[in-house]
Amino acid sequence: MQAQSIQAQSIQERLIVGLDVPTVAEAEKVVRELDGVVSFYKIGYQLAFAGGLDFARELASGGTKVFLDMKLLDIDNTVAKGVENIVKMGMSMLTLHAYPKTMRAAVEAARGSDLCLLGVTVLTSMDEQDVIDAGYEYDPHTLVLRRSEQALHAGMGGIVCSAEETEAVRRIVGPNMAVVTPGIRLAGSDHGDQKRVVTPAQAIRSGSSHLVVARPVVGAADRRAAAEAILAEMRSA
Repeated sequence: MQAQSIQAQSIQERLIVGLDVPTVAEAEKVVRELDGVVSFYKIGYQLAFAGGLDFARELASGGTKVFLDMKLLDIDNTVAKGVENIVKMGMSMLTLHAYPKTMRAAVEAARGSDLCLLGVTVLTSMDEQDVIDAGYEYDPHTLVLRRSEQALHAGMGGIVCSAEETEAVRRIVGPNMAVVTPGIRLAGSDHGDQKRVVTPAQAIRSGSSHLVVARPVVGAADRRAAAEAILAEMRSA
């Protein structure tokens, strides 16, 4: 499934706040504090394994968009059956590792649904040495571009990559696929464990369709103000 046209989406729809918190109760608190400002949330391993999958269904049933960040990778049949059930949950986005066979199986399983499948290229916590240590023959930039081309041919809805690669990825995938960028930090803020980071404005200018922001919002003393600051910078770009 192709993502909704980027031009048709509001800036608010293009900010995804990562609910990287340990409990559903804390996630509910974040969502309450951001009500009216944020309409799209990411749920990953930490929350998923603490009751977050039921919470994801609850959010989706109420009209909130949910990005389920599971980074699926398994034999084709297992991936397909998982995707079929995730479609039934009403999720808006789902990640899987951008291996060609895995992507093709997922695309077939999601066919006819509104689920946007995202291929994870190279994690933004990895640099060139990390990629070498993992046994890949390509540097991160080359590997991202190779996997983006494979995702396009597989019929995926989008790509997850660092904004450092977004401009080059856009030239490969065209204007309609989602390009989702994690590792977003406001200028001067702590990078944490991310090694390839950019500001919201840089990401939007380079062609990112959606920005995933977790700690800069969830860890802020005033979460609402933090989200509004990011949205303001996105609009300025």
